[in-house]
Amino acid sequence: MLNLERLRTLDALARHGSVSGAADGLHVTTSAVSQQMSKLEREVGQQLLAKNGRGVRLTDAGRLLADHAAKILSQVAVAQSDIEAQRGQVVGEVRIAAFPTAARGLFPAALMALRADHPDLKLRTTELEPESGIRAVLRGDVDLAVVLDWSNKRLPVPGGLAKAWILDDAPDIAMPAGHPLADRAEVDLEDFAEDEWVSWPEGEFCYDWLMFTLRSKGIEPRIAHLAGEHHTQLALIDAGFGVCVAPRLGRGPVPDGVRLVPVRQTMRRHVHAVWRTDADRRPSIRAAVEALRAAGQALEAPVARGPGPDRPASGSPRT
Repeated sequence: MLNLERLRTLDALARHGSVSGAADGLHVTTSAVSQQMSKLEREVGQQLLAKNGRGVRLTDAGRLLADHAAKILSQVAVAQSDIEAQRGQVVGEVRIAAFPTAARGLFPAALMALRADHPDLKLRTTELEPESGIRAVLRGDVDLAVVLDWSNKRLPVPGGLAKAWILDDAPDIAMPAGHPLADRAEVDLEDFAEDEWVSWPEGEFCYDWLMFTLRSKGIEPRIAHLAGEHHTQLALIDAGFGVCVAPRLGRGPVPDGVRLVPVRQTMRRHVHAVWRTDADRRPSIRAAVEALRAAGQALEAPVARGPGPDRPASGSPRT
C-alpha cells in the first residue's frame, strides 16, 4: 500500500520543482525528502526521479504518480474537513501566513484568542507577501493566508479558493517634519509630484500598486529608495529621504521626525483571508478567520467598516 506521507513528498516535489523547495514547503530537511522518495520508488518498483543538471526532475512514472497523489491529498483534505465538521470541534493544526504588517498587527491578538478558546488547536504562522501567500495556500503549504488588495487595484484570487474580509486599512503619507505639507490636515497624491519616494521592493504587489496609482494621476514616480520593512521606510523618511505611503495596520511607533497626513481621496487597503474551498467546512478554519476579524475590529487605527458587498456579517466567514 502506498504511504500517504511519501505521496505528500512527491506532491511537494511536483509543485515546487526541486528537492530544496519541497523540503521548505514540508518543513523538513532535504535529506528527509530524498529518503522518502527512495522509499516510495522501492514501493512502486519504478524510478520516479531523474537527475537534471544539478537538480532533479520527475520521470514519466513520477509525473503520473504525482497527478494521482494530488487527487488523493485533495480527497484527504475533504475528508478531514468533513470529519472536523461532523465533530464540530476546533482541533488539529492550522498553518497561517500573513504579509508582514498584518502578521504584526493581527497575529498576537488573534493567536491569543484562539489559544484561550480552543486549547487543543495547534497554530503555526509565517510571514509571506500576498501573492506568495496565495501560492502557498494553493500548494497546500499553509491552510490560510491573510492577503491584501487596494481600492483601485485588486489582487486576483484564483479559483478553488474561498475569501473572507478581515478589515479595511487607511494609509497616510509619511514625510519629514520639515516638509512644506507636514502641517496639512489632508493631502492629495498629486501634491508630491516633485518628491522622491521610498517604496516597497520592485515586484511586490504594493510596489506595483504605487506605480500604477501615481501614474494614473499623471505623476511619473521618482523612486529613490526601496525597503520591505515599514520601519525602515519610516527611518529613511525621518532622515529626510523622501516620502512614503504608510498604512496604519501594524505600523507601530513613528519616529519623532516623521509627520503622517491622511490622503484626501478614499484610498484603502482591503485585508482578506483566503483558504482552499476543499477545507471550507473545517471549524478550525472558520475559528481562525473569526479570530483574525475580531483582532482587526479591535484596532483603532485601521478603518474597519461594517458589512458590505465584500464584507459579510457575522456568521459564515465566506464572501
